[in-house]
Amino acid sequence: MITAAALAALATACAIGSWRLTTARWTYRAPRLAIILWQSLGVAWGLATTGAMLAFGVQPYGIGVLPGLVAFVQGEAPGTAWDPLHVLAMIAGLTSLTVLVVVLISAGVHALRARRRHRTLLALISRDDPGVPGVRVLDHPGAAAYCVPGLRSQVVVSEGALRLWSRDELAAVLAHEAAHVRERHDLVLLPFAALRRALPWSKVVCEAQEQVELLIEMAADDRARRYCSPRRLATALLRFGTAGAMPAPSGMLGLHASNVMARVDRLIKPAPELPRRARAGIVALSVTLVTSTPFLWIIQL
Repeated sequence: MITAAALAALATACAIGSWRLTTARWTYRAPRLAIILWQSLGVAWGLATTGAMLAFGVQPYGIGVLPGLVAFVQGEAPGTAWDPLHVLAMIAGLTSLTVLVVVLISAGVHALRARRRHRTLLALISRDDPGVPGVRVLDHPGAAAYCVPGLRSQVVVSEGALRLWSRDELAAVLAHEAAHVRERHDLVLLPFAALRRALPWSKVVCEAQEQVELLIEMAADDRARRYCSPRRLATALLRFGTAGAMPAPSGMLGLHASNVMARVDRLIKPAPELPRRARAGIVALSVTLVTSTPFLWIIQL
């Protein structure tokens, strides 16, 4: 019972922490750290929620969650008789765990298929341009810029975007897209997309995905301004936001017209970095969340 209660308390704390994090603004000052914390909260919440149900379900065995599941699969008899509550908790826990795993795998498969189809389409409708080497150009009047992530990543811009931006602004946008590819932000988003598939009715889950999407854009902005002027990138974003830009295709990462002003303000008037103690505290909290939940799965309290 103590293990189940501890896991339930941890799941509740993660849910409250996620809700608080959706309104926090320090995240704009350290988007990479905020992304790590979001990932830690998501992993801890998923394992703690399913673990609390499974811990109660295996209680008749008198051992931890993981050893209890092994004993259950092997058909060993529990130390005390089963009752309906323990059976229901076992079913609910196994079902929840299965759903989380299945939606994660299905989200990954869906993204891979979408990118494979889009690469095939790009081979037919896009072209190389000597003015932007290594970039695929779409002959479309609308403004679009995005990347196709993966092992064979590609950066795509439209003819309308080439006319919209100056050479310096284009270089800033390409540096931003290259950051998405280099840091594999598609893998960062995948668990949150999967969680939204599993819990489409959850407002916290929807807001979490939106926050992480914004944070990876800010993280890519930070990477890009190492190679270009922040004001050039801000100007490119403003032009893009007011040009009736095309959204990035499903499964791709690209510039979004939404939240442009938050990114522009951050580029033009950057806030001071988080103090070193605060950064260390966030890292320590993330590590604690990720390690404590598996620990509670193994031991018996």
